[in-house]
Amino acid sequence: MKKQFKLALVATIIPVTTGLFVRYAMTHPEVLDKVGDMSPAMILALLFFYGLAFLALSLVLYVSLRMYDKTIGKQENLLLNAYSSLVNFFGPAQSGPAFRGVYLKKRHGFGVKRYMFTTLLYYAFYAVFSAFLLFVGSRPWWQTVLLMLAAAGCSYAILKWYARRSSLKDQPGINPVTLIWLAGAVALQMAALVGVYYVELRSASPGVSFGQVLTYTGAANFALFVSITPGAIGIREAFLVFSQNLHHISNTAIVAANIIDRAAYLIVLGLMFIMVIALHAKDKLHVRQVTSDQSSDS
Repeated sequence: MKKQFKLALVATIIPVTTGLFVRYAMTHPEVLDKVGDMSPAMILALLFFYGLAFLALSLVLYVSLRMYDKTIGKQENLLLNAYSSLVNFFGPAQSGPAFRGVYLKKRHGFGVKRYMFTTLLYYAFYAVFSAFLLFVGSRPWWQTVLLMLAAAGCSYAILKWYARRSSLKDQPGINPVTLIWLAGAVALQMAALVGVYYVELRSASPGVSFGQVLTYTGAANFALFVSITPGAIGIREAFLVFSQNLHHISNTAIVAANIIDRAAYLIVLGLMFIMVIALHAKDKLHVRQVTSDQSSDS
């Protein structure tokens, strides 16, 4: 019932959001004009920053496995992240992380509970850094610190609850060194996302300041935690509109920047698809066997 409800919600949100995009673009032709002004240099810049974010996620996976003395080859790491990104965008809600979890359990003996715990660790750093971005460009420093502490406190409580619930004890691999590496990987991802949104927003609204871009990035990042649609379609836009009193970016710029972002991300997915096909990822990742196990587990 829960899965059916999510699928029904996704099936409702996507067409509604698409319809709102189309209607807004038709009544605000300047949006399409800004999208049409995309230059080859801008597209290359977006591809560079998206590539940097992809490498950061690959580093997150590598560090997560190292926390439990597991290793993964560089090519396998890249293929797994590329394939799961494609599955997550074109498949049912959050199917990418589910595939990755089943794959790591089957091919590397990385238990689901450990996978979930390292994923929660990643989300914890993601939440703290996103809280920093959300307030650092628009609010006093002490409010930024309080929000970061609140995000850290909530994350710590969730991690403790999950570790106790899953009987995860004596985890020597999770130490200051690996945590610093994980924090560094997430910081790299944050920097890449700031770069993506900076390019998009400066194209949509040249007068946007760097501080506004930071706040915009933080608001967009928090959509991850309720992302049930491919690429957080509709969810991210709602977060950006609701946080408008923080970043003060107009609806026209938000819509234009998000249309640019969706177009750029489709190019990224297309390149991932070519890589997956060219390197025979389905065979190297034993996708048929993994997906059959995933179906039997569900």
